[in-house]
Amino acid sequence: MSNERRTVRDLSRLSRFHGRVYVYLKDDRTGEQFLRAAEAEGFTFGDAAKPTQRHYAAVMAVNENGTINYVGAAGMAAFGVKAEGIIRVDFAGYSNGGEYLL
Repeated sequence: MSNERRTVRDLSRLSRFHGRVYVYLKDDRTGEQFLRAAEAEGFTFGDAAKPTQRHYAAVMAVNENGTINYVGAAGMAAFGVKAEGIIRVDFAGYSNGGEYLL
């Protein structure tokens, strides 16, 4: 992925933990960019809603099956303590080609 455009689909392939990657969205611009990119690549929420039909949260999950979802209390706890097996990505850095693993 060094010189190539980094995609949301690529994120879904990063994790060995049930195909899920936790994505940090630091602000409105980043959150909206993530939702637009996910939708353009065919991602939906589990109930088939398009990403841009909903609001982003500070942490979202990207799944290998082409869905995204909000992260519940257990996922937020795992994200916060950097639990083993959790892939944490800063979407701003990722989409800009910079450092992105948290």
